[in-house]
Amino acid sequence: MTIRSGRAGTEGAGAAEAVPETTAIPRARPGVPTTPADMSAEQLLTAYATGELSPVEAVDAVLERVERSDPALNAFCLVRPEEAREAARASTERWRRKEPRGDLDGVPTAVKDIHLTRGWPTLKGSVTTPQEGPWEEDSPVVARLRENGAVFVGKTTTPELAWKGVTDGPLTGVTRNPWDLSTTPGGSSGGSAAAVAAGMSPLATGTDGGGSIRIPAGFTGTCGIKPTWGLVPHYPASPFGSLAHTGPMTRTVGDMALMLEVVSRPDPRDWAALAPPEPGLGDVRRSTDAEELVRGMRIAYSPTLGGLDVDPEVARAVADAVAVFERLGARVEETDPDLPDSRAQFHVLWFSGVAKATERLTARQRDLLDPGLRAVIEEGLTYSAQDYLTAMALRMEMGARMGRFHTEYDLLLTPTTPIPAFEAGLESPPGLEGERWTSWAGFSYPFNMTQQPAASVPCGFTTAGLPVGLQVVGPRHADARVLAACRAFELARPWADRRP
Repeated sequence: MTIRSGRAGTEGAGAAEAVPETTAIPRARPGVPTTPADMSAEQLLTAYATGELSPVEAVDAVLERVERSDPALNAFCLVRPEEAREAARASTERWRRKEPRGDLDGVPTAVKDIHLTRGWPTLKGSVTTPQEGPWEEDSPVVARLRENGAVFVGKTTTPELAWKGVTDGPLTGVTRNPWDLSTTPGGSSGGSAAAVAAGMSPLATGTDGGGSIRIPAGFTGTCGIKPTWGLVPHYPASPFGSLAHTGPMTRTVGDMALMLEVVSRPDPRDWAALAPPEPGLGDVRRSTDAEELVRGMRIAYSPTLGGLDVDPEVARAVADAVAVFERLGARVEETDPDLPDSRAQFHVLWFSGVAKATERLTARQRDLLDPGLRAVIEEGLTYSAQDYLTAMALRMEMGARMGRFHTEYDLLLTPTTPIPAFEAGLESPPGLEGERWTSWAGFSYPFNMTQQPAASVPCGFTTAGLPVGLQVVGPRHADARVLAACRAFELARPWADRRP
């Protein structure tokens, strides 16, 4: 049995010994899935501690799911089964001795092909990245996961340089949505989202410069949070500057909070990183009282964020979700933060970053790039320093406006995206074809401009069976408050047992 390593040619995954079609938990408990591939990280850790399950069994189940599901999904560009099994055996021995390493020992984890991973190529989804390495360093998020015993399954697909809100490109081809293979999982963390949704990893890393965690979470019925900028250390520095965030992608809010606790720990290589969050994320994920989590919160609900066109099915699902918060005792008011249209200014910041990231490429290398990426590079090269400073001035104005808004409201609720997932391989859905991905991402990139924490959680489905996401936005540094609201909604409207 061989697990493919994607289309990148990045050192074959090698042979993997056969595993059963379903690896059952020896003593299944009520409410717990019957295969480890469908268990949350929290469930796995509990099962490891009680001896009901070993990391070897969990990793075998996940690798079997990868082999069975990933040829259709193309969520992974690199899988190393034997390395994962070796790490799982070491974790199993630590659990046998009752000496687990850190907070995630033995939990299968996927890494977006943007984050440096020691010993594995990080090609950033691009045919122009040299494959030979050396690959000697972990990025901060990977370092924290490794220190805490996470078992790395592989690297997940991303469009070239994570430049757009869908996941396809010349290096790895088209990544697909587990809920409907004809549709996109979104991007740029689409491989991570597809892997989590399909049970190929309970945890995955993501990056978000304009919605790249939240868009795929919304399209695939998973959870993801773009934390306050600087909360999760980032290295090397992103060419997109302080638009770029790193965060967790999971099936459950509890796992999202647990992973954020781990990856937000300090790293000296990020000179702009914030202090670790105050204690509280653990309390959020352990809470079982939805009303207590949000009672008395002042919540703003903006169904269109100032006039965006929203698909009627998305609008209905989000409105139903907002009503849940009222029933839980929050004070909800339909209102709008009155943000200015910032797409043109976002383009200045984003496309300039892409141009910077590719400045050393030769003309021949540029010819190999995704045609859409080439177009935004050319546009990025036309902007002046004055254009950039003008965009930054609007960004500061937006930040101040949202700061004042949050003196009246604890949280803001919106749709994650105005539309459900659309045809895979397109940058924009039919009717908007030819437009950049930002034409349909107007709920997400404004909060990269303002650096606020923003999460997406599943809140329903269209009649075609495609997931709809609810976005929960908080003031800067209120990551625990955002997660508390997400956890309350998860308790009131659980979703983890519904899978593609």
